[in-house]
Amino acid sequence: MKEADHQENAITATDLRKTFADIVAVDSISFSVRRGEIFGFLGPNGAGKTTTVRMLTGVMRPDAGSARIFGHDIVHTPVRAKQQCGVVPETANAYTDISAWQNLMLMGELYGVPRQHAEERAETLLTSLGLIERKDQKVQGFSKGMKQRLILAMALLHEPELLFLDEPTGGLDVQSTHLITRMLRELNDGGTTIFLTTHNMEEANRLCDRVAIMRKGTIVAIDSPERLKMAIERLHTIEISFHTQPGSGDLGRLPVIDSARREGDKWVITTEDVDSAIHAITAYGAEHQLKIEMLRTLAPTLDEAFLRLTEGGGML
Repeated sequence: MKEADHQENAITATDLRKTFADIVAVDSISFSVRRGEIFGFLGPNGAGKTTTVRMLTGVMRPDAGSARIFGHDIVHTPVRAKQQCGVVPETANAYTDISAWQNLMLMGELYGVPRQHAEERAETLLTSLGLIERKDQKVQGFSKGMKQRLILAMALLHEPELLFLDEPTGGLDVQSTHLITRMLRELNDGGTTIFLTTHNMEEANRLCDRVAIMRKGTIVAIDSPERLKMAIERLHTIEISFHTQPGSGDLGRLPVIDSARREGDKWVITTEDVDSAIHAITAYGAEHQLKIEMLRTLAPTLDEAFLRLTEGGGML
């Protein structure tokens, strides 16, 4: 890959491979993350996500292949690469026997941030994340959500261009989830590239420009959430309700409908041909003088794409 291509990307991974004894955790994967995007990294437990992130962040050395952060090789120039990254692990790693403020000042020293700027930055971050009133309290008394917000503040103190997050909202309360999600959007709007590892399909669908899905150490798909959803071969679903309900099973006998079942006051219909099915249903309603109160088609979900790709349904 050309050097110019490296510089255009926040992350460039080429043939990354990692094995443990006779287990291939990551099997020669290649992908890139563009500057300024939110990139989702999805997959079931054991797919190789955490191992990949550890190689990208310099925690673990790959057996083969390379990874570059803004053009800097994570193995050969690790300091330059790591200076541009912030990392939010799944398990909070703040020092619990000191205060939130002291944790942030420690991060400032580690990254060489001038003291005055570190203090100004810490004040801003703690205020944005709803922790300013607890800044002088020891972290051991913080809730899980407060600890996770503090870890995010610590990762952002040196204003990294690239932020790695591992399940940032997993198991958190609604307030903490909202605060973290809002800040991620604001950071991305300001130009920060975000690499998000998550099991939360809804979160990935809302936040990510593109997602990669891993299965058994390989990447089986990389695309936008919408394109992944629309690429699934599946029966389409139509929901419809009438002012007066038709007889049981009548809709299911229409030639273009695969199945029809009652759910409360509506019918749920599956078909391979949405257009023909809608025409047949409306013609049926007109023939039997049934007034349609609601009709909608349901799009595929990212959950369906994820399950299809991680349960051996092939590659997109």
